[in-house]
Amino acid sequence: MDRQEIQALINANPVFHLATIEAGEPRVRGMLLYRADDRGILFHTGDMKDVYRQMIANPAVELCFFDPKTAVQVRVRGTARLVDDLALKEEIVDAPGREFLKPLVEKWGIGMLQVFRVEECQAFVWTMATNLAPMKPVRISG
Repeated sequence: MDRQEIQALINANPVFHLATIEAGEPRVRGMLLYRADDRGILFHTGDMKDVYRQMIANPAVELCFFDPKTAVQVRVRGTARLVDDLALKEEIVDAPGREFLKPLVEKWGIGMLQVFRVEECQAFVWTMATNLAPMKPVRISG
C-alpha cells in the first residue's frame, strides 16, 4: 500500500487503538479519528484524561487501525503534538458524528478539548498474505 491508500484506509475506519506509555508501562485504549492527511493524524481527547497527560509527558505513540472488510491492519508510529487552534476545535465540535462533544464543551468550556496531531508518521501494513514477511515502513506524513 502507498501513502494515499493507507490514508484512505485510516479515514474509512476511524475507530482505532492508541498506545501510550505511563511510568514505563504501555497503556492502550480505543479512540476516534478526526482525520488523516499529509500533515498527520488528528484526534482529540479531554484535558482531564490520563491519555492527555500521558501524551504530554511522552509524545511517542502508536495507533492501530483495522479494516474488517479486507482484514488489513495498519499500525502507525509517530509523535503526538498538541494543536492549539481554536477554529479547529470549533470545527471538531460542530462536525457530524461529534454531537457527544457539545454537552461536554457547554459544561467545561472548549478549553477542555485537546487536539493532537500525530506527525512524522510511519505506517506498517499487515495482511494475512504478508504475515511472515518483514514489515517495511511507509512514510505517511511529515
